[in-house]
Amino acid sequence: MTIKEFQDFIRTQYYARDRQRGTPHTFMWFVEEVGELSSALAGDDHYNKEEEFADVFAWLCTLANINDVDIEKAVGKYTVRGVKGFK
Repeated sequence: MTIKEFQDFIRTQYYARDRQRGTPHTFMWFVEEVGELSSALAGDDHYNKEEEFADVFAWLCTLANINDVDIEKAVGKYTVRGVKGFK
């Protein structure tokens, strides 16, 4: 599955509810998931890490969807040769 396919899947499943919730509240959910990922990374449970990475990515796709951002297109900036300014 590509990034676009996953983002489209998330859109199909959750867009109506996510759009209604709006960006500020959705961002709070995203931050909560990042916190859970932080806790998972401090532990030894690999399955939990995978779960939390998936949750963070799903919520990132949700934020992108309700803000009309194509993540696959956006990350293209990292694959273009000769682009300066990346850390």
